[in-house]
Amino acid sequence: MPNRENVKKTGNKKELSYGLLSFISFCVIMVAWCIATYGGFVSALFMPSPSDVVKCIVGMAKDGSLWENCYISTKRVMVGWFWSAVVALPIGMLMARSRKFSAVFQPIIEFARYLPVVALVPLTLLYLGIDENQKYFIIWLGTFFQLVLMICDTVSAVDKNMLHAAQTLGASKFQTYLEVIFPASLPGLMDDFRLTIGWAWTYLVVAEMVAASSGLGYIILKSQRFLATDMIFSGLIMIGIIGLITDFALRLLTKIIVPWHERLSDR
Repeated sequence: MPNRENVKKTGNKKELSYGLLSFISFCVIMVAWCIATYGGFVSALFMPSPSDVVKCIVGMAKDGSLWENCYISTKRVMVGWFWSAVVALPIGMLMARSRKFSAVFQPIIEFARYLPVVALVPLTLLYLGIDENQKYFIIWLGTFFQLVLMICDTVSAVDKNMLHAAQTLGASKFQTYLEVIFPASLPGLMDDFRLTIGWAWTYLVVAEMVAASSGLGYIILKSQRFLATDMIFSGLIMIGIIGLITDFALRLLTKIIVPWHERLSDR
């Protein structure tokens, strides 16, 4: 049986190998980008060079617009996604355990999740106006219906033997949800949250496409009118960086909250 020291060494080797491969893939993309732009294979109108994008980001950082827009967009994504998770969690859990509840809500959610969020923007403007609540609601719409179904599937996968054991011990329905179903589902729920927060970032541009005067999505759309591709690339890169940070934070939070959960890739 392998001792703890050998297991630790194996884990460190895997982490080093993963990090090395990630660095190599990043370098390959950067080299290809440099060759395409500095080599003159692609016009700057369609693809700016890395140095042009860096200059654009540095310029926005110096005048303060970068940090302001990053903060505004991050707030919009987090608030919209947070309320999506808060509402979707109880509904998804109840749908997984109650056939009557599922019969009432699942057809509605299944129908609504196919509605294009972009097409709903005019209605959200009509009902909510042009303030921040409208932008939060757009991101909520883009993540809520998918998240409900993901939570429902995650909770449905809980081992029924655990539920039978809880019932045998006299646990009430509330205790079963709180002390059995929720802890058993938590690793899968954290994965659901991590995936949907990524979707929330993709709906940011939709939320900021109308009646917005700030945010990274607004910068991208505004730059499109003037063919400022360096600004477009800068906005996209910042969205990607912040998205990676939020993804890493949720991965770290998952390890802290559910340290017993072992992924296939960690073995």
